[in-house]
Amino acid sequence: MTTPTIDLPGPIFAKLAPHPYQLRALSRGARTNGRATQEPRALSINASPLSHAHGSALVRLGDTTVLCGVRGELLPVEQIPQFRPLGGEEEYLEGEYGGAGGIGRGELRDYDLLVPNIELATGSAPQFLPGVPPTALAQTLSTRVYSLLHAAGLVKAGDLRVWYRPGEGKKQEDGGMEGVEQEVAEEDRVVAYWVLYIDLLFLSYDGNPFDAAWAAVVAALRDTKLPVTRWDPDREMVVCSRAEERKLNIKGLPVACSAAVFMEKEQSEAVTVAGDGRNWILLDPDRLEETLCKEMITIVVDCSDGETRIKSLEKQGGTVLGRELIRGFVGVAEERWAEVQMAMK
Repeated sequence: MTTPTIDLPGPIFAKLAPHPYQLRALSRGARTNGRATQEPRALSINASPLSHAHGSALVRLGDTTVLCGVRGELLPVEQIPQFRPLGGEEEYLEGEYGGAGGIGRGELRDYDLLVPNIELATGSAPQFLPGVPPTALAQTLSTRVYSLLHAAGLVKAGDLRVWYRPGEGKKQEDGGMEGVEQEVAEEDRVVAYWVLYIDLLFLSYDGNPFDAAWAAVVAALRDTKLPVTRWDPDREMVVCSRAEERKLNIKGLPVACSAAVFMEKEQSEAVTVAGDGRNWILLDPDRLEETLCKEMITIVVDCSDGETRIKSLEKQGGTVLGRELIRGFVGVAEERWAEVQMAMK
């Protein structure tokens, strides 16, 4: 007498036993979503989808969709409690706020000139309900984006400074006399800063939110154009031009590449011993794969100058990924950088 068997359809099997279902698929050479372990989802980037923002981008990474808008607001230096004025422009480039390449990380950080905020929209995934406080995931993503914005040096503080140069008008009136020029040069000063509010809204969420969010931030900043400004001494205020704009000078093209480690044995809250069973590194995990994996890695690389530079390396949980595996994953991140660069064009 043969033992009766139950043949369950794939979707039901996946809901009842997601880990064995994923394990069976990987043992056959593919993931449950049909992708290979090192195969990312399709990526598309559309610039300027918003008409009332200074810069914007819409990023689709598989079924994960995020909209980013950048809005600049002027902040007078009188409203900055910890403002420390320096001398002329050379001192800003060479002093403590200059930093490497004149990025001005001190100004960006101390004056909070870059303000990211992430919202996971109601309906983007089943776990995001209406009328609740910001989720831990949204706050974590905002913190990671904030840290990487400063670490990567994407935005230069010089692009956000508003200068008052009284000599530009006086030199023409006085015929460019040397004594006048020296006196005027000492009066040049920063009167305000642009603060960039970077808002991200997840329209749909299906895993790997950081890669999608960071790609949207980079694309939106590359699309950002700020009005040309000048200081009006008569009204004692900054005046913005309605006709002239200038693009931000974005440094490089840092790209985030994330992967999750799927273990053969189901992991409990305890740490799994390295080498305990087989494991697979799943590039660009979806929402289901993230729930089944306890170890994640994210590498941010920039190959824009012909040399691979690692801007950030984050690893969460687990003991599988050692130095050799991480070193090999850098090559995967380089390939991903080329794909994102093509999508940015």
